[in-house]
Amino acid sequence: MWGRIASLIVKELLASVRDRQTQFVVLAVPLISLLIYSFAVTQEVKNVSMAVLNQDLGPAARELIAQFESSPTFTRIEYVNSPSEIASSIDSKAVIMALHIGSDFSRRIAAGEPGSVQVILDGRRSNAAQILLGYVTQIVERFNQTLAERSTTLPVPMPLVISRLWFNPNARSLWSAVPGLFAVIATFVGLMVSALAIARERELGSVEQLLVSPLQPFEILFGKAIPGIVIALFSGTVMILLSWFVLGVPLRGSLLLLYISLIIYLTATVGIGLFISSLAVTQQQALIGLLLYMTPAVLMSGFASPVENMPDWLQWVAGANPLMHFVVICKAIFLKDTEAAVLLRHVWPIVLIALAKLSAATWLFRRRVV
Repeated sequence: MWGRIASLIVKELLASVRDRQTQFVVLAVPLISLLIYSFAVTQEVKNVSMAVLNQDLGPAARELIAQFESSPTFTRIEYVNSPSEIASSIDSKAVIMALHIGSDFSRRIAAGEPGSVQVILDGRRSNAAQILLGYVTQIVERFNQTLAERSTTLPVPMPLVISRLWFNPNARSLWSAVPGLFAVIATFVGLMVSALAIARERELGSVEQLLVSPLQPFEILFGKAIPGIVIALFSGTVMILLSWFVLGVPLRGSLLLLYISLIIYLTATVGIGLFISSLAVTQQQALIGLLLYMTPAVLMSGFASPVENMPDWLQWVAGANPLMHFVVICKAIFLKDTEAAVLLRHVWPIVLIALAKLSAATWLFRRRVV
């Protein structure tokens, strides 16, 4: 049996090596995607355009506006003359934020009374608006600190909380984006190679040759699964080297643990790909099935938005998504040097999903092909 499976594995590997499309998917797509998306998928908000409605001509208002002008986040400040112009600027997406300073702002500050300003944010970009609100809060706190240092009656506020970022001390977006991208791109490669395996045999008319051979159905699927795992492992190794030496993302955890987790995860991914391939008649149908799976899998993986922010029932659904568990594992190994016992909480669900998907793929292969 093992000799038959080994022969099929060698045949699949040779077919994949000689196929130019597979070469492009394995070599070019991961590298290009990792380089592009690492800089495109960022949680930082830069080059912000804002509107300012200053109805106060006092020094305090001018100093507060100067704080925004000196901030590297706000690259263009548009001065408006009325609230209606603020509405039209945000409505047309010319700006994402507006600052409205009332006519009594400087007078109240000079009298030792609290002054107030209005910040208007574009809620159509909710994530960016929340991040900008944090930036505005920091600027206002610096402004208050400056006022307190100048005042002879108000004590200088004592900072009670000192911010300290664990695992990413410089808050670099690359460090938080690359581990998740590694998981997503490895999923794409594993699915792509395995999802086309059976469908390609059908289109080439060679599936009948496999069926009349001594190979059993589970042996055929096993022989199709191993090459997909090997190819995806090679692609993952290239991405790890690129992340480490080119993008400068640290790998603080165990490389052995990362590879063990990657092999287990790719087994589940290849099982899903073989299930799609057994269901599809043509390679085009297999690609459509791959896209139908990838879209909800990525959205519920925690890569773009935290799973904790989802409704409770959707969090239960996300628990059946192997990509969600692997994203957690990748971030933990890349940035935190997490122990194996902690990772086990996310490894055992992937093992169960892998067994379920491979069993389902074998059953469907018997029904649809054999």
